[in-house]
Amino acid sequence: MNLLSALMNPQQAADERRAEIYKSLIHWEGKVGGQLFGPVQEGGRREFFCLDENTWVWHEEWTDQSGRHTMTTRYDIRGNTIVKSQGSNNYQALTRDELVNFMNAVSMYYQRIAPELQRMAGITS
Repeated sequence: MNLLSALMNPQQAADERRAEIYKSLIHWEGKVGGQLFGPVQEGGRREFFCLDENTWVWHEEWTDQSGRHTMTTRYDIRGNTIVKSQGSNNYQALTRDELVNFMNAVSMYYQRIAPELQRMAGITS
């Protein structure tokens, strides 16, 4: 959006700015969340982040002898159930071990992300 458009439609400019900030924050959280489980191999990428109050995403890219691979797992919280979908597969309930691992990952995520967000916002406890 250019300056003239922003002046003519300040609400649209504000909405676009909020969307830009949200996108940047999600990318930052994904990068930090991806580091929770050890180093990422050179040339690889790993992200783990909370998309909204009911959706979590784990995304990983890596290269091995057979080529480049990408896997995205989406976790949806539906009431008392957490389901996952990988790639184009249908949703399925988490196994007990997956549920424990997911809950541990979420806990680690909040332990790491919350203090950094507070620090960036200038909030001290």
